[in-house]
Formats: sequence, C-alpha cells, structure tokens
Amino acid sequence: MSHSRWRAAAKALTTALITASSAVLVAAAPAIPASALAQTPAAVTVPAAPAQATGTTGRGVSPAGEEVASDVSLRYGRSGSSWRTEISRPGSRYVKVHFSSLVLLPGDYVTVAGADGRERHTYFGDPTTGRNTGGSGHTTHGRAGFAALSVDGDTAVITLHATGAGPRDAARLARQGFGARVDRYYRGYTADEAAALAPQAFSVCGTDARRDVVCYRDSHPTEYARSRAVARQLLDGVGHCTAWRVGNTNRMLTNNHCMESAADLAASEFQFDYDCATCGGNNPGAGTKVGGGQFLKTSGLNALDYTLFTVSDFAAVQQFGTLYLDPRPPVAGERIYIPGHGDTRPKRLSLFEETQGGATCKIDVVSSGVNTGYRCDTSGGNSGSPVLAASSHRVIALHHLGGCPNWGTRITEVYNEISSMIDNTPPTGGDDFSVGVSPSGGTVPAGGGSATATVSTTVTGGNAQQVNFSATGLPAGATASFAPPSTQSGGSSTLTLTTTAQTPAGAHQITVVAAGSAVTRNTVFTLTVGTTGGGCAGFETTKTGTLASGASGYQPDGGYFQTTVSGAHQACLDGPDGTDYDLYLQRWNGSSWATVAQSAGSGPDEQLSHTGAAGYYRYRVHAYSGSGGYTLGYNAP
Repeated sequence: MSHSRWRAAAKALTTALITASSAVLVAAAPAIPASALAQTPAAVTVPAAPAQATGTTGRGVSPAGEEVASDVSLRYGRSGSSWRTEISRPGSRYVKVHFSSLVLLPGDYVTVAGADGRERHTYFGDPTTGRNTGGSGHTTHGRAGFAALSVDGDTAVITLHATGAGPRDAARLARQGFGARVDRYYRGYTADEAAALAPQAFSVCGTDARRDVVCYRDSHPTEYARSRAVARQLLDGVGHCTAWRVGNTNRMLTNNHCMESAADLAASEFQFDYDCATCGGNNPGAGTKVGGGQFLKTSGLNALDYTLFTVSDFAAVQQFGTLYLDPRPPVAGERIYIPGHGDTRPKRLSLFEETQGGATCKIDVVSSGVNTGYRCDTSGGNSGSPVLAASSHRVIALHHLGGCPNWGTRITEVYNEISSMIDNTPPTGGDDFSVGVSPSGGTVPAGGGSATATVSTTVTGGNAQQVNFSATGLPAGATASFAPPSTQSGGSSTLTLTTTAQTPAGAHQITVVAAGSAVTRNTVFTLTVGTTGGGCAGFETTKTGTLASGASGYQPDGGYFQTTVSGAHQACLDGPDGTDYDLYLQRWNGSSWATVAQSAGSGPDEQLSHTGAAGYYRYRVHAYSGSGGYTLGYNAP
C-alpha cells in the first residue's frame, strides 16, 4: 500500500462511524418458567464504538519501520568464490534488502543473511524475470527489481557465491551488468523509535493482560496450539498486521485495511512461529518467512474488512496447523481468546481481561452492525487477528477495530462470502486421540492423603502415537505421578495425587495433560481436600438454608447462576449431624431442569464435581431424612 493511499485510508478512518443496530444488549436468558426462578438476567448498556483500525497512527496499519535509499553494488571478483557486503543500522529490529538488479552466471547465487546466521535467504537471479527457481520467497514494490525476505536484527549480510572455479574477467562481467545492486532497504524502528511512535492505548482495556503464547503452553495447551497458525505480516517493508491460515488448503485471512489489492499482497511477507522461547523472555526465534501468492477476494474497511489470499510456499507453513471458522452468531458472555502480533511484538495471547486467572475475555456486544464487541486487549499490529470461541476453538470474528470495547467482523458474515473458496471441514484421518479420567474427581482428608484415577486414551483418527502424561494446577504441597508415565494412544495410566498438611482445603481443578507426538489433549480431575473441623471452607460461593425432612431447597437463593464457559463445577454440602442430605447439580436444557451430577450418600455431608458446558445451573439440596440447617459451598467455571 503506497503512502498516499495510507493517508487516504487514515482520513477515512477518522471520519467513518460504525452503524450500531442497537445501543442496548439484553443478555440471552433461557425460557425458564417464572415459578422456577428468583431472578432474570439484566440489560447491559453498550457504548458507541469508534471506527478506528486497531493501533493506527493515521495510516491504517501499525508502522514498523522506514524505507531508506541506498546505492550498494556487489560484483564478481577476479578470483575467489564469494564476495560480501553489509547493510547495518544499529538497533533496528529488521533489515529488508531491495535489489534493483540481480544478474548472475548460471549456478551462482546471492544470499541475504542475518549477522548471527540463523536466517538465510537464497536467490539464483531476479525472480520477477523467472530466474530464481528453487530460491527463497520475495516481495515486489511497484518498481524494477525485488526485495528479499527480511532478516531480524540490525544487519543484513549480502554475499555473492560463485560455483565455477578458476579466474574470471571481473571487469567484463561488471560492464555487462553482472552482480547485484541494492537501491534501497527497509529497516525496522529501534525500540526507542517505536516507543516514541506508540499510539494512545485505546485498544488496551484497563490493565494489559496479554502474555507470550509460550506462557500458556502447559496451562492452556489447546489455545497455545491454535495460536501456531497465526503469522506476522510485514507490508511494503514498513507496516505490520496479523494474518492466519484458514481451512485445509493454501488460504490466509487478514483485514482489507492491511491488504487492499494484489499489489499489497506482492509487497507483503508473512512470518510464522515468531514466538518467544520462554515466558517473558523476549527471545523469539527467527520463525519461518514466506512471500505472498494469489489475491483471492476482499471486502472494504467500511464493509466486512477482510482479504482472502494464498502464500507462495505453502509447504513451509503447513507444519503450523490451521484454523477453522465457526459460522454462527456470537453468544453474549461466551469466552473468547485472541492470538496476534500487537505492537509488532512476538506473538501474544489475550485470554484475560485484566489479570491472569481473573475474568476471561468474553463477548460483550453480540451485534453492532456487522461487528461483535469485546474487551480483550489488542494494540497496533493486531489488525487481522482471529477471535476464537473457547467452546469450539474456532474463529467467530475477525478483529479489526479498537476503542474498548474492541471490534471484530462476525465471521459468519465473512463465511457467507468465502465459503466456496475454503475447505472448512477438519480432516478425520489425521493422527489424533482423546483422553479421559475416571473418576473425574476424588477426596482426600485434611493433613494429607492420596487419590487415584485411571487416565485413558482412545485413538480417534489415524495411527497411534506416543503420549506423555503430566499434571498442572497442583495446589501447594501436592504431587502427581503416573504409572506408566507414557504410553501409546489407546493405552491408559494410573494417576496418583498425593497431598500433605500444607495442601489447602477446598476443591482444586487439576489439568491432566496428555502430550502426543502429533497433538496434545487434556482433561480435568477435581481434587477436594477436606477440613479438620468439618464444614465446606475454601469455596468461591457459600450459601446456607434450612430444610424439613423430605423437602428440597435450591441454591443460589432459590434461583440459578450462569456460566459463560465450559469447565469444572465443584460443590460441598455440610448437613446436620444425624441426618441424610443429598446434593444434585442441575442444568437448564431449554424446557426443564436436568440433573447432570449428584452425590447421594447415606450421611449428612456430600461432595460432587462435574465438568460441563456453558449454561444455566442450580443446586438442589434434598433432606432425605432428618431436618435442620445446612451449608453449601461451590465453585463455578
């Protein structure tokens, strides 16, 4: 995209308004009979949404660097087999070299490499003239010649390699135009320059809760795995957005304001696996870079703001997986997450709205024109990021606007226009397996004890694979062991959880991770640690009530509660001594309350756990025999 077009886009961005279909969102509630409930969901007022592309500074995409004129020639020598030169700008985040001319003898080639050697792009001639068969990807920029893929860091080492032996007439080759000429390069801003240009954080909603994707590799393995299909886009050497693979074939999506035309695609490169190696380490690898392919379809910023395209070397990026679309309307309150390259940084995941382990990102505004709204943190460079539903781990929106709430085009609108051009059906023949744990929970006494369960795996596609077991989310003083620690999918292992006096009372959700050689799956075991004096301490919500023999009561407070994400429910009932009280967890199925979990022993105290989908729930406490006051403690997802 030319600078003049960027200026025009900026003007359009500052004057455009999202047409809101409604200023009030009513939370979706089930059709529950009034006699069964004590409350109904409330209405939520939705502020107007500004039409600003995420993180823009007046040009439509996040600025990453600048174009610099140059005049560097690299010629054949009379002797030797290689000759080199360097382009260096101290502190720059990347260097991208543009060749106005590259003419080589048969078999010879030029490489563009980083100073540390971890990136190396090879060219056997000018690819715009068909003379780079087998070489690396490239970009074009509306002038003669081509640009090599960028190298991270502040130095590009350009080397001319000769494969022929013996002396050569270097002067004659120079007169005939052989060798390389660099007429310009693009370089990434230094950290200080980028900070000085940073836009106002109108897309970071409160505290920035984003973290490097690797931070969630163990705690959220599915979210981590889905993020691998997301790439950083470098547009025209100086602007950054986010793009991602969609479906089974060579297809990618980003925003129209990141790529308006085939010329923009030709000027773009895409960097997959640009992730930090350790959580908070600021140590990204080089990743895998490819050029653009075919420009397929687009819709403008004031319409759906998407572009569908292909990349030049599909085989190189297939290893990072893909994303599938969930073409349905978003649901108010459903959990979402967003992977992307905000601020042009290594990939981060936006899972929480404010703090780690706090409120998860969710849909706040179901519909405003073609958009859906949320308070997941984003920033410049996030344009084009996928918004994924946690329930399906598929894309339900294409992020493109900021303003807290931030906004994404509902993916069902995009799907209606591109469905015939993508393969949105996940394959069934790949190597895959499922994992489960039985029982799904266990109880140990205060002061220390152990609980066991069987972890089973089942092959669901393709061939069996090696699976290694581990556990995350263990409370203090608790350990987990597996016997055996690994197996082929289709096998099982015995999980033993051991607690000590230092393990706090209450229900603890432990993630059992089954890491296969092809995929990783996980399940949840709920470990409940008792208290020394009875009762139900340590739960998020505590309710009390009194029952006559044979009667039932419903909690919370005669009503129900809603969960917007799937996950584990844990509950503890402390009834009067000498009685027989039972506990039931019920879920609204659209017409009646259905019991999904129960604990009906012969004594006054009960405990249960259940992993369920998002929905409306309530607890039924029943006095089978005896009467008196009780305490109910419970945790919800």
